[in-house]
Amino acid sequence: MDTNFNAPSILKTKQHFEILDGLRGVAALAVVTFHFMEWACSDYSKNFIGHGFLAVDFFFCLSGFVIGYAYDNRITKMGALEFFKSRLIRLHPLVIAGSVLGLLAFLFDPFGGHPELYSTGKIILSFICSVLLIPLPVIADRGFNLFSFNAPSWSLFWEYIANIVYAFVLYKISRRWLLLFTILSAGAISLVAYRSGNLLGGWSGPTFWDGSARVSYSFLAGLLVYRSKWIFKNKLGFIGMALLLFLAFIMPFSKWNWLTEPLVVLFYFPFLIALGAGAVLAPGLKKVCMFLGKISYPLYMTHYAVLWMFGNYYTSHKPDATQLALIIICGLILLVGAAYLVMMVYDIPVRKYLSDKRNERLAKQKAGGV
Repeated sequence: MDTNFNAPSILKTKQHFEILDGLRGVAALAVVTFHFMEWACSDYSKNFIGHGFLAVDFFFCLSGFVIGYAYDNRITKMGALEFFKSRLIRLHPLVIAGSVLGLLAFLFDPFGGHPELYSTGKIILSFICSVLLIPLPVIADRGFNLFSFNAPSWSLFWEYIANIVYAFVLYKISRRWLLLFTILSAGAISLVAYRSGNLLGGWSGPTFWDGSARVSYSFLAGLLVYRSKWIFKNKLGFIGMALLLFLAFIMPFSKWNWLTEPLVVLFYFPFLIALGAGAVLAPGLKKVCMFLGKISYPLYMTHYAVLWMFGNYYTSHKPDATQLALIIICGLILLVGAAYLVMMVYDIPVRKYLSDKRNERLAKQKAGGV
């Protein structure tokens, strides 16, 4: 590895595709709304956003595109270790925050929950596993989620796996091999959908390996879109792109999910990313897209603690439709506000501190000729 590089220039993040950032925020809001509606409407066929969970597949596909864009031309120089540090600094502070909030919700939920059914040792072990992204689906009160105190962490587990594979294999393979792996993973995700009837798995012990199929195809497809330069110039703008993305989440939930969901994931999402990367952003919407992009990951990683409390409230109080609508709308607004607070008070300062320390160390290595 060449150590005679300028650390800040190698580690500096490239300019973002603002519309793709905005779409990430739209997807985060969709998945939070879906989680609210899971409790409020257990019949997915009657859930207006019954396919909101597909936002995770969109995240994976967008991640493949962004990782390729950000690191393909510099990972060789920076090395796998520095790449992993970059990803840990970017992702893991909120993994920890989500686990802490989930633990607090488990212990002090005013509307229910049964922490007394579990030993202190099991709770501590579950928390440690949640923080370290070690799957341990043992707490019944949390639906036997792979990461008991923060259910959405299952997708971060697979995101990390995708990043590891990228650092050791994907960044250096040819487009031909990338295309072959993408086609093979398309077969895997189609098989999962056919056997399960849908692509809702990945979050629990029995569906653990479904997550590998979901991340494999979407991450590879996003990387393929970037490497193939499939960026389609258009004038749809952010509003048009957001509407196209939202359509995927509100399509009918039916017996044909085993077919419609893979079609969306296999073709529609990569196409949307190719369109979003080439869409022209109206100047007045730039700040909106930037805000949505920044808030998307904090919102995704911190909302589920409130969802468990909402679920226990809904089960015990049975609010009517009007009350329910008001609670969900207010809940979405408050969760966005809370996520912004977590981002500003915790996530950004922690990542800045870690990045500064890292840059100081690299600068010393350079000065010392290490």
